[in-house]
Amino acid sequence: MKSRLIVFVALTALWLIVVGARLYQVQVDRFDEFVERAADQQTKTVKVIGPRGTIYDRRGHELAVSLAVDSAFADPSRIADPEAVALVLARILDFDEEERTALATRLGSGKSFVWIARKIEPEVSRRLRELELPGLGFERENRRYYPLGTLLSHVLGYTGTDGPGLSGLEFQYEEALSGEVVQRMLGKDVHGASFVDDEDGFTDPDPGRSLHLTVDSTLQYIVEKELRRAVEAWGARAGSVVMLDPVDSAVLAMASYPTFDPNAFNDFGPEDRINRAVRDSVEPGSTFKAITAAAVFEASVVHPDDVFYCGDGSIVLGGTRIRDHKAFGELTFRKVIAFSSNVGVIEASRMIREQDFYDTILSFGFGRRTGVDLPGENSGIVNSLENWAGLSKAYISFGHEIAVSALQLTNAFAAIANGGRLNTPYVVRALGTPDGEEVLPRPPPREILSSSTFATLRTVLEGVVVEGTATAASVDGYRVAGKTGTAQKVIPGQGYSQELHMASFVGMVPSQDPRLVVLVMIDEPTKSTHGGTVAAPAFSAIVRQAVLYLGIAPDPELWAADSGWIRATPERRPARSAVELVEAGS
Repeated sequence: MKSRLIVFVALTALWLIVVGARLYQVQVDRFDEFVERAADQQTKTVKVIGPRGTIYDRRGHELAVSLAVDSAFADPSRIADPEAVALVLARILDFDEEERTALATRLGSGKSFVWIARKIEPEVSRRLRELELPGLGFERENRRYYPLGTLLSHVLGYTGTDGPGLSGLEFQYEEALSGEVVQRMLGKDVHGASFVDDEDGFTDPDPGRSLHLTVDSTLQYIVEKELRRAVEAWGARAGSVVMLDPVDSAVLAMASYPTFDPNAFNDFGPEDRINRAVRDSVEPGSTFKAITAAAVFEASVVHPDDVFYCGDGSIVLGGTRIRDHKAFGELTFRKVIAFSSNVGVIEASRMIREQDFYDTILSFGFGRRTGVDLPGENSGIVNSLENWAGLSKAYISFGHEIAVSALQLTNAFAAIANGGRLNTPYVVRALGTPDGEEVLPRPPPREILSSSTFATLRTVLEGVVVEGTATAASVDGYRVAGKTGTAQKVIPGQGYSQELHMASFVGMVPSQDPRLVVLVMIDEPTKSTHGGTVAAPAFSAIVRQAVLYLGIAPDPELWAADSGWIRATPERRPARSAVELVEAGS
């Protein structure tokens, strides 16, 4: 008995030592680990993101908003038949076979949490909730929504599933737009389902800051409508339009075609999502003759009424024959620009030093980014002066051997329109704050050339519309100045194409006190290739509607001369609203 007692006591002591050691290990050595595991079983940490800031146009219309929607998730450990559940969910979510198979795999993973679908439509959420499936749950998330669909899509850009901006303003202003990110603890019931403790003192995260744009959604609608019409009418591959306020280069409208819907950007290809107005770099063709004219006027080597002999429609330089689109004989320089004579503008460029011509080109901002607050801007191509060949000045004088973006070219004409101030174009005017708006600072304009040069140039460019290559750009009752361009496109490794062209027109209205500068570029039109035929009518259609919408008064003398409508008796005038007139392009 004594020996048995000793053994019992020894075993009991050993057991107590083992239990004590285990308790010490659990309660002391691994205390933090088990507390964390217990917390994980009883709670769940989720990341809560505040809504992205709203984007408004210049008149306060919403262009991009964040809406609270459901995201569906599942607890696979509570799903008995993953294949059957996946089949039911896939029908509602419109999943294809590959997506259904992937969903079944996730539901059979045995994990405690998997996403079913993120940021779903309210109707889809309603149908999923009606299933009342065990293990199926929902969380509220913010979804980016663009109420005007394709309108301004290339400028606005789009966001990814988890919120970051992927292009356009959404990308450029990601830091300002993104909402505050906070962590929230959710409790779990005995079944593992999450619940919110309303008394946990949680404060909703702050939303992102709003953007207030210079773009006017009505002008944007007019521009996109006419751009699409022109591209389709001329069988073109693509096109772009830029509209600036010449006073400070505020972007009033900017469009590219083809376009896309940022609400479903994955349904569109990369080419549809390109903002061609800032990304594409092209040879400007004859629109660049306005820059050549500015250079020779500034150097005081050419007067608008100086006469140039344009020959039989060609000129031979260094053994190379450069052709005109027709034989002009003698033309004043005013008519050289009006009728877009390559020979005439080459002859004028020979009267100015290469250095002066090069400096003028750079002063207009070519060869570098404009600094617009949009991603992906192309700087264009201006070869350094030491890399100019013997014929470089001649080719550049009529817009070849140089490449520009649509925005660069429009901004250069804005400087012509405002008398010589080169501004930095911008799209975002202000950021929203809790106290109102914070107007963003802007770099000061740079003075380029003299105001007298631009006054002369605007008068010369009026002739292009009055009697030259751009009569189709005219707008009844308004003085319009501008320049057409028809540039052969370069095929890498092959040289200039005989079939592919870029047709363009850039102009300002009213020409002597400009309120608008508009560029229309139509890429690879097939039914005609000339800027005066393809792009100029689109410019006219846009401007006719824009001046009506903005209330820009016509020139009384021109209006009386051009329009019988104003002289009609009240009984004969059409009774049409302003909206109807805009829609009709009147």
